[in-house]
Amino acid sequence: MNRVDIASRIEHTNLKPDATEEAVVKLCQEAKENGFDTVCVNPCWVRMATSALRGAKVQVCSVAGFPLGAHTSKLKAAEAAGAMSDGATEIDMVMNIGWFKEGNRILAEQDIRAVRTAIGENTILKVIIEAPVLSQREKCDAAKLVVHAGGNFVKTSTGFHPAGGATVEDVKLLKSVIGNEAKIKAAGGIRDAKTVLQMIGAGADRIGTSSSVAIMGEIPNDRPVAG
Repeated sequence: MNRVDIASRIEHTNLKPDATEEAVVKLCQEAKENGFDTVCVNPCWVRMATSALRGAKVQVCSVAGFPLGAHTSKLKAAEAAGAMSDGATEIDMVMNIGWFKEGNRILAEQDIRAVRTAIGENTILKVIIEAPVLSQREKCDAAKLVVHAGGNFVKTSTGFHPAGGATVEDVKLLKSVIGNEAKIKAAGGIRDAKTVLQMIGAGADRIGTSSSVAIMGEIPNDRPVAG
């Protein structure tokens, strides 16, 4: 795996509540310069990011129900549809973790389906399960639920929960459960090239990180790297 391969899996992310226009413009410029797959921004910045990336291959991802997942399904669907209208091509939604953990899997699935319906069948939908707050069994069940509800990716975590972020062990577990039925996005606390390579080796198809530029600085220009 070389620099281009790694960059093509990275979602260069700024979901901070205090992100400014200047910061988002910088994010987009860095994504173009490094060949990142996607930028991930809050909904209020989608239109501006889309404009900044016009003509580039970099896609724009936004979020729905972020970071808690406790919005109503109607609001999540509207937020996702609004981001799509502004130019987003992918949506990362947070599942309703409370419904899921209390055993109300029907409502949790309907929540995901509401967003899927709002954005259409051809838009990439990543569903954040917030793995650090789930038991091993719950992680497996959540991954299966995401696939059944129409999600294209199971995403490990928001990176905002105090319980933690992505782990190699969780990526391996999710991969063992969903196989090739959906993809995996590892996100939350990924800050160095070694961890990126470990996540990819464990089965992650995408890496969400705000440390993308620093990570690429650790990767040699002239030879493949191994995890």
